[in-house]
Amino acid sequence: MKYILAFTVLLFASCGNKNDYDASGHFEADEVIVSAQQSGELLSFNVREGDTLSAGAIVGQIDVTLSRLQKQQVEASIAALKQKTSSPEEQTELIRKELAVQQAELEHQRRERRRTANLVKADAATRKQLDDMDALIEKLEKQISATRQQIALSKSNTATQNRSILAEQAPLEARVRQAQEQITRGQIVNPISGMVLTKYALKGELTDIGRPLYKIADTDTLNLKAYVTGDQLAEIKPGQQVTVRIDQSDKEYKTYPGIIAWIAAKSEFTPKTIQTKDERASLVYALKVRVKNDGYLKIGMYGEVLWDESR
Repeated sequence: MKYILAFTVLLFASCGNKNDYDASGHFEADEVIVSAQQSGELLSFNVREGDTLSAGAIVGQIDVTLSRLQKQQVEASIAALKQKTSSPEEQTELIRKELAVQQAELEHQRRERRRTANLVKADAATRKQLDDMDALIEKLEKQISATRQQIALSKSNTATQNRSILAEQAPLEARVRQAQEQITRGQIVNPISGMVLTKYALKGELTDIGRPLYKIADTDTLNLKAYVTGDQLAEIKPGQQVTVRIDQSDKEYKTYPGIIAWIAAKSEFTPKTIQTKDERASLVYALKVRVKNDGYLKIGMYGEVLWDESR
């Protein structure tokens, strides 16, 4: 009789235990695995599991001594190139002085020619003297023209020589930027604000490019990933405000406001070779509800979603 009574109580209890929520699932976060971008020894690595890090914080340093030495070597080569170049003004300074002397002599001879021309008119000088002065002036003008061409040629040659030397500078500057990039990548910069979930490396270890160093996730806002059936889709839409609850005690819940952030465009189902009409009910759609975390929500925690807050 006792066994029959106990069975009856359990039967009624199981019949009365129905789901009073619309969907359920587990909390998850967008996790980021931070990997090394340089090879070398971990000189410092200030990361501990459970730490809260801000975006852009420098949390470690990989040894980049070789990259620094390479950069210094290339910078020295660039400085040496600049010393090999010449200034066009310095190269043509002597020629310019010669040109100035020629121009001064030309002006002097032109003045003398005007004076001689007046003397010829007064029969105080001969025509031959005037012709000799004209020939001398013409000769000086040709010399000045040749000197100017010499200056232009010297400038052109110097510019060509400088271009040939400086043509080597662009590839060297690219190597400097490359070395600086390697130096910059030696710093381990935290990409997002969040909590460190897992640490994969320790200070003093040798690391390679691409090796995971730690995993971090933004736990300020979590996503409750749940599933709904096709007949529930008409009740929900992205951006809709809903209620999320977690167990606080055996009989009480702790509730949070949530927003439906995403609803899957395709259904998921248990793989079978044949779908029958009766099996369509097993098709479900994934959704994510974004919930602001007050510190009590944890990744992997079970949660329930309600469209109607009256329950």
